[in-house]
Amino acid sequence: MNDKKIIVGINASFARKPYTGIGQVTLNFLKKLSQFKVDKFNFILYLEEDLSRDFELPKNFKKRIFLPFWKRDDLIRKIWWEKCLLPRYAKKDKCSYLISPYQCPTIVSSEIKHLMITHDVIPELFPEYLNNFRKKLYWKLTKEGIKNADKIISISSRTEKDLIRHLGISPEKISINYIDADEIFKKYISDGKKQRVLSRYKLKPGYILAGGGYEARKNVAGVIRAYKILRDKNKKEYFTDEFPVLAIYGKLMPELAPLITDAEKLARELNLTQRIKFLNLVPQKDLPVLFSSAIMFVFPSFYEGFGLPVLEAMNTGTPVIAGKISSLPEVGLDSALYCHPNDPSDIAMVMKNLMVKKKLRDDLTRRGLERAKQFSWQKFTEKILNIIENIV
Repeated sequence: MNDKKIIVGINASFARKPYTGIGQVTLNFLKKLSQFKVDKFNFILYLEEDLSRDFELPKNFKKRIFLPFWKRDDLIRKIWWEKCLLPRYAKKDKCSYLISPYQCPTIVSSEIKHLMITHDVIPELFPEYLNNFRKKLYWKLTKEGIKNADKIISISSRTEKDLIRHLGISPEKISINYIDADEIFKKYISDGKKQRVLSRYKLKPGYILAGGGYEARKNVAGVIRAYKILRDKNKKEYFTDEFPVLAIYGKLMPELAPLITDAEKLARELNLTQRIKFLNLVPQKDLPVLFSSAIMFVFPSFYEGFGLPVLEAMNTGTPVIAGKISSLPEVGLDSALYCHPNDPSDIAMVMKNLMVKKKLRDDLTRRGLERAKQFSWQKFTEKILNIIENIV
């Protein structure tokens, strides 16, 4: 690499976790960045594991892979990698800039300008997430990392407001830069592929889709309770023989207990086990089919820093019902319907409205596809590069 060029380091740690939101942001940012012809910069990707073989990088990109001797993938290793090793390597490699694609404890030396992308401040708003010493320590160090960054990129105005209000960050230090959905949600899907994927999950088109995780704040419980109300009140009047089943995707993560919803237990208690299909962790490649084959996507989350599943659904033309709080109305605007997430009766009412009005579903499909075009990895990456060039 040409030493005369400006060296930009990138924390690409989450590239090894493509099924997470931060993993998707990291990978899509790197893919788009690698397509830019930026002659003035050399980029160093700091990794815990190598990138997949199909990830081609231009000549001005270099990979540095390292791990502490603590090999267990937990918060101890995470703190060690982000707080100790990463700043050391960035300094050794003479980086002028470091980009962190997520909030973390990293604090670099004063000669390196640090740009940190911040997704949310969930632990500050929901202290129940800090249910052990290691989590409390990690969040304490992360807040220090955020406050010490030279520039903060917020992925929504909701997160920007939370940073200002709860962490005391100066507004002048923050820029809003919207992320986008993965390109896979924008591609044409053949009828044959739809049939194969739906057959694998034992689904027929026209189901109600929910999911995105079983964390309590995602409010899967609210969807299940709303579905119970919807079915009990309308199973005779509407969809007599083919009342839509409820399909829920997402990985149950026991390590988040007691912050997770035991959705299967709730389904049993409400006598819904024959009407709800739990799809578990769905590979990214299958999600576009599951979205596009649903009559609606219901996402009444209590809090999101952005709400990527809403944008994923809109990209596939699926009508969306979302919670009317946090960042979700900011993402969906008038391209989604909104509900009170803490009121299952209200969720059920909005679901019924969408079920019985085909014209409304068609309108939301059209508006959702148009709204989705406003988000772009191209624009996201251009703004990051522009900020780097103008950071002081």
